[in-house]
Amino acid sequence: MADDSGGRRQAVATSGGPGDGRGREPATTGAGATGGGGGGGPDLAGLWQRLNDTLRNGELGLALGVIAILVVLILPMPPWLLDIMLALSLTFSTLVLMTVIYVRRSMEFNSFPMVLLIATLLRLALNLASTRLILANGHEGTDAAGQVIEAFGGFIMGGNFIIGVIVFAILVLVNFMVITKGATRIAEVSARFTLDAMPGKQMAIDADLSTGLIDEAEARTRREDMQKEADFFGAMDGASKFVRGDAIAGILITVINIVGGMIIGMVQSGLSFSEAADVYTRLTVGDGLITQIPALIVSVAAGIMVAKGGLKDSAESTLVEQFSAYPRALGMSAGLAVALALLPGTPFLPFMMLGVGAGSAAFLLDRKARAAARVAAETAPAEPVAQVAEEPISTALRIDLVRLELGYGLLSLINGGASTRLTDQIKALRRALAMEMGFVMPSVRIQDNMQLGANSYVLYIKEVEAGRGDLRPNMLLVMDPRGEDITLPGEKTTEPTFGLPAVWCDPANREEAMFRGYTVVDPPTVITTHLTELVKDHMAELLSFAETQKLLDELEKEQQKLIADLIPGQISLNGVQRVLQNLLAERISIRDLPTILEGISEATSSTRNILLITEHVRTRLARQLCDANVNPEGIVSLVTLSAQWEQAFAQALVGQGEERQLSMPPSQLQEFILTVRQTFERFAMQGESPVLLTSPGVRPYVRSIIERFRPTTVVMSQNEIHAKARIKTLGQI
Repeated sequence: MADDSGGRRQAVATSGGPGDGRGREPATTGAGATGGGGGGGPDLAGLWQRLNDTLRNGELGLALGVIAILVVLILPMPPWLLDIMLALSLTFSTLVLMTVIYVRRSMEFNSFPMVLLIATLLRLALNLASTRLILANGHEGTDAAGQVIEAFGGFIMGGNFIIGVIVFAILVLVNFMVITKGATRIAEVSARFTLDAMPGKQMAIDADLSTGLIDEAEARTRREDMQKEADFFGAMDGASKFVRGDAIAGILITVINIVGGMIIGMVQSGLSFSEAADVYTRLTVGDGLITQIPALIVSVAAGIMVAKGGLKDSAESTLVEQFSAYPRALGMSAGLAVALALLPGTPFLPFMMLGVGAGSAAFLLDRKARAAARVAAETAPAEPVAQVAEEPISTALRIDLVRLELGYGLLSLINGGASTRLTDQIKALRRALAMEMGFVMPSVRIQDNMQLGANSYVLYIKEVEAGRGDLRPNMLLVMDPRGEDITLPGEKTTEPTFGLPAVWCDPANREEAMFRGYTVVDPPTVITTHLTELVKDHMAELLSFAETQKLLDELEKEQQKLIADLIPGQISLNGVQRVLQNLLAERISIRDLPTILEGISEATSSTRNILLITEHVRTRLARQLCDANVNPEGIVSLVTLSAQWEQAFAQALVGQGEERQLSMPPSQLQEFILTVRQTFERFAMQGESPVLLTSPGVRPYVRSIIERFRPTTVVMSQNEIHAKARIKTLGQI
């Protein structure tokens, strides 16, 4: 019971503590109880054991090290201890560099920013300690600041302090201007890119988690790794400034040591200027070298650390693997070394040794790579023979709406040195047609055809040949608009679009031809003109159902209500398409689509006949029709249809509605055709291009006859003559 009671008392005392106001007795330690003295003395063995465990776990090692560095900043250091600390600084810097080289990923050494800070602080503390010794004891000799500084000052300087100053300056410049500056820039860019990529990486982790590709634990691990990476590069961005500041501090400390040491040596110690300069410069440069070399090593480690962010292996293995992967590069380097060895005046032995060594290495690496490839080919499973994919049958059903085929002699028009004039003109043609006619011309497919003549071309509309011609790529086509013979030298031919007589002339005769009033065009323009006329002749055929829908969809928002009321309540989309095709068949622009739709809406209230609807729309477009057919004086020239022919056409109409058609005897039709041809040819010789004017009822049928032998002749009704149009009647049929 006593032991039990004592045990309880001890537990309570430990919880509450002596004097806790609870009336409990203070507990004694186990040692005091064992000793039987009951004196309550401290347990020294337990305290030592705790201190030993703490040091083994490294809990106090870092703290004590930082405190020691701070002590060095305040208290003076004896020379023998400074030697030990300088040696420790150099060894520690080398350890950091080797660790950086052999780590596989930057995150395996994520304590590097803190190590960089501690190494910088250690060097600055040693700089201050050595400065104190140099300024205090420099007059005693070159060993005043320890043997390490004396050894570096004497060995590297070689007895000449100017050499030491130059070497020290070079080390500082290399560290400050090259390594530190580059490492700082890489750290800044890496930190910025890592932070910018964090939202995307977070979203990728969340997406993988939501789809079940990873579980919650792996997602948490990936988030932690991402955060650690961002923290590391952010810390590296700041820690790189320590190295940069350390280099600047090294320069300032060196200047202070030299100037201050010489002043103290000459004023207080009685040294001459040369003696003070020699002693204090030797000590200062030795001190600068022993501190700048570790700084340079740590700067190189920092540069390697931030530069190997994308590597997945150690720097050593990665470099060996990547350099050995290209034996040809090594072989070329060996060839250059051998060539330099053979040049007169260059040392033969070093270049030849390097060339032979590099060449041997390249040969061995190439043989090894070939053997590995041969083994891989022998062990690899046989690949199945890839079957040629059968072309879908749907591709054979597609047709080109507009296609241009060129002979091989005309390929220079699109691939030659004259830029791509033909393709540029075709692009301009599509835009011009859209602005002039409101019709979007389909894309033109251009291809070569070896079966054509070298200088021939063929134009196809919906896979059907619509026109062809022959060109001379390096010549100009000259035509006389008056129809007279061309007197320029050249090859006589026929212009392919309108069938006019022409001559292919040399480009040197261009100015002469233009002076004589001839029309001069180049080969691309000949093709473009021919294409323009063919497309205008087939616009009605090229306006598809889909193109009609596209034209309506691209109208302004204000017109969509009209379209919704019109289609399909009053007329179908196919009916609108047919009306537009009828207009395009007579080369009437459909660009004013809102007016056309309004005319259709008005006409559908009284008829469903597409022909009558088209005639009503033409009436709504009267001002546009008259403006399109005025002569240079702004007058619409007319040739009217006589009353006899009006009556003849009206009596020849049979049927009702959509079935209504013209049934005129062939002899009467022949007479009409002959009369129209003679009349219009007579006016053409006078320089006139009149419009044939008829009554509204027979106009479509008169046009259906005339378009077969004079497709460019315009046929209008009296209702299509605008009230403000200026007209002039030239004659009568």
